[in-house]
Parts: sequence; structure tokens; C-alpha cells
Amino acid sequence: MANFEILLSLVAFCVVLAIVAQRLDLPVAIPLVLGGMGLALIPGLPAVELDPELALALFLPPLLQVSAYRTDWPAFRSNLRPILLLAIGAVLFTTAAVAVVAHWLVPGLPWWAAAALGAIVAPPDAVAASSVLKKFNLPKRIVTVLEGESLINDASSLVLYRFAVAAVAASSVSYSSGLFQFFGMGIGGIVIGWLTGRLAMWVFSKVDDTMLDITISILAGFAAYLSAEALHASGVLGAVVCGLVLGRKQHAEFTARTRLELHAVWNFIEFLLASLIFMLIGLQMRGIVERLASESATALTSLALLALAVSVTLIVSRFIWVFMTGWLPGAFSRSKAAQSTRPLWTHHAVVSWAGMRGVVSLAAALALPANFPARDVIVFLAFCAIFATLIVQGTTLGWLVRKLEVIEPEKEAAEPAEALARAEIADAALEVVKEHLEPDASPEHSTAASALVDEYEARAERAADEKEAESPENAEQFNAQRRLRLVAIEAAREKLSEHTDQVDAETHRSLANELDLEEQQIRSAMSKSS
Repeated sequence: MANFEILLSLVAFCVVLAIVAQRLDLPVAIPLVLGGMGLALIPGLPAVELDPELALALFLPPLLQVSAYRTDWPAFRSNLRPILLLAIGAVLFTTAAVAVVAHWLVPGLPWWAAAALGAIVAPPDAVAASSVLKKFNLPKRIVTVLEGESLINDASSLVLYRFAVAAVAASSVSYSSGLFQFFGMGIGGIVIGWLTGRLAMWVFSKVDDTMLDITISILAGFAAYLSAEALHASGVLGAVVCGLVLGRKQHAEFTARTRLELHAVWNFIEFLLASLIFMLIGLQMRGIVERLASESATALTSLALLALAVSVTLIVSRFIWVFMTGWLPGAFSRSKAAQSTRPLWTHHAVVSWAGMRGVVSLAAALALPANFPARDVIVFLAFCAIFATLIVQGTTLGWLVRKLEVIEPEKEAAEPAEALARAEIADAALEVVKEHLEPDASPEHSTAASALVDEYEARAERAADEKEAESPENAEQFNAQRRLRLVAIEAAREKLSEHTDQVDAETHRSLANELDLEEQQIRSAMSKSS
């Protein structure tokens, strides 16, 4: 019962910190880190210990799966080269740089243990960066590259992390067999994740229940992770690939209701797990610091300097890699025509400074075996590196974006591709309705179709107007119409509330859902055009 009460208290504390983050306009990870450190200073607070394997299996699959599920696949594929340069190249470069510094400065630290530290802190967290960058109208390519990097770099770094931990446990390892095992784990994880995702989609096709669909989608990520780990493959890649399959195929098997409700459920799971990681490692930091301080009077001072060295290495190594690869011919483009528009140095600076570390690094640090060499030192250094990047880079990233003016002009009308898609969708719907007006159609269908033709013709006409809208005046007219529709929806909702006693609960809920969906559609369109 005590642990359950502690868990509820941590969740409540996370909610308070999230509210503080919103009020101060900060990434939510920053108050969570500070809150976790504050918890570590409270005397008498019980220690919470997690089994290392449980920490990975509980936190990583859903967090990785939801990131993959949301991936914009066409944009990801078109920017695959810079994404891979960061997600694999930068991870290896950063891991090596941190490992060299840690092995040099920590007496007796084995090379593979130093590599484990490097792998823990190597992957940046796009969630922390996105919470800052979403306030600006950045070039879409920067956002795509950062989000795509975060998706793959978690997998690449954690495969390397797993291999380093196994190498420490084995005492000796053959580099040739180790390299073969490294790629074997990755390929195995990809295959298992793809098979699990396809199996889940087959199950979805046989189930017509939103609650079951959501439950199966959550279980699929865990199934991919645990199956891959049981077969000595990469569970991380299994969860990522499973999420990619579900994200790509969601429109084929999920109902509209499932997609809408799944979005809310995944947001809740992501917030809850990410917040708890910060709190749990905060609770463990007190014991770690006390054990380290008891070794010698100068231990904490030395550790502080060591943490500073590792944090600086982490930040500087990303700058070196991004600028070194960013100016290579073709490094950020797929063709010679695209090379003429490759990112400027200001774009490189933003990408370099957006390397905040977050929940995946924390989960990996928590998952180190209890008997791992210098475990307390590694966890302490990892936490300090995460803290330094979040506090230093997280609070100044917005200032850097404004200073370098890496902001695209505000859109004055709908994007051509979006407007064209809307027009084609409206025309397709209109054509299908018109088919039921043919002479050989049944009277019932003809009557129903006739009543709908006017509505769909109006939609098609509005979509065509939007496609041709290029002037700020037309764009403002569309936004004015949307704002008026929001006022009308609010009036309709107030009128519906007056009929609470006249209609049954199911009818009331159905009508309210229709209004909510229409409002969400309008607000989504307005956010894209603002």
C-alpha cells in the first residue's frame, strides 16, 4: 500500500510541475528534472528501487512505439540521409567521444562501461526540443530531421548500450563476432517488429471495438519488445518498427473513433511514463550521491568536475558532427538540384543546439545492472548530462532560433499540396454521391443522394476556392469563416446543455461528440494556417 501511495503522490506532483511548466513557458522536462532533484533532498523519503529489466520493459516500448506511430513517413523517407547521419553517425561519434573522456577521467573504468555511458547519453530527445520549437514556424525540414533522428537514434544507441552491457558481463569479447552480433540484433528486431505489427493489423481487421483496438495497440509494442528480447534481438527496434507499421496502416483498419481516442490515450501514457522516469531517478539520486560522497571528502567535487567534462563533451561533439557532415557534398540532400538549397550554418546551429537529452537516457541509466562497474558514477554522470542539456540548451533554444532568425514567413494561405488534396477529396466524395442519382439507382438511394448533392457541391466549391486562394485577403476570409463557425458551435453546445433533461444520456453524448469533432476539425485547420 505504501508504494501505491508513493506512486499516486508522484503522479500528482508531476501534474503540478507540468502546470508550472505551462505557466513559465518552459519545456515540461525542465521542471520535472528540478522536481526530481528536489525529491532527492527530502529527508526520510523512502527509496524506490526498480528491477533494471523491468525499467526497460515498462518504460521504453510504449515511449518508442508512440514516437514511431506519429512519424510522418513521406517526410521521413525524403530526409533519410541527414536523419541517418545524425541517428547513427552522431550516436557513434558521441558515444566514442564520451567514452574516451570518461575512461580517461574515471580511474579503473573499463572501456565497455565507458561505452555504455556514452550510449546512454548519446540520443537526443525530440520531445524536449519540440516543446520549444513548436512555438516557432521553423522550416519543416529541420523539424522532420530532428523528429526522425530521435526515432532512430534511440534504437541505435540502445542496441549499442545493450551490446556494451553484455560485453562487460562477458569480460572479454571478440570484435568480429561482436560486430556480427550487433547487426544481427538489429536485423532480428526489425523483422520481429514488422511481423508483430502485421499480426496486430490482422487482429484489428477482425475486431470492431474501439476499446479492444486501443488495448491491442498498446500490447503490440510490448509484444514486439519482449519477443525480440526473448530471441536475443533488439527489443527497441522491435517496438519502433511495430509502431511504424501501426502508424502506416492505421487508416486501413482503425475506425475514425479509434484514431481519435487512441491519440488521447497515447498522450496520457507518454506523459505519465516520462514524468515518472524523472521522479524515480530523482528518488534514486540521493542514495547514489550519499554512497559516492562516503568514499572520500573530495569525491563530490571531483564528480562535479567530471560531470562538467562529460556534459561539455556531449554538447561539443554534436556541434562537431553536425557541422562536419552538414557541409559535405550531398550530406543534406538527395540530388545535385537539392544541394543548392542545403541548410545554412544557422540551420546547423539550431540542429546542434537542439540536442537535449531526456527520458530514453534516463530509462537506460535506471536499467543498468546493480553489479555493473561504477554504476553509481555512470548514473550520476548521465543524470548530470541530461540536466545540463535540458537546463542550458532547453532554456536558450528559443532565444537562439529568434537570434538566428531561423523562422519561415507565416503562411498566408493553404499550402498548395494541402489545398489540392482537399479539392480532390471533395470531388471524389461528390462523384460517389452523384452515382446514386443515376436512373438505375433505387428510389431510396436517389432521394438520399439528391439531398446530399447540394451539401457536397458546397464542400467541393469551398475546397476549390481554398485551392485558388493565394492572397492574404482570401486567407483572412477563410479564417473569419472558421472563427464564425466556432461561435456557432459554442451557441449550439449551450442550447444542447439546456436539453439535458429532455433527451437521454446516449443521445446527448452523441450530439456533443458531433460538435466536439467539428470544433476539433476547425481548430486543426486554423492552427495549420496560422
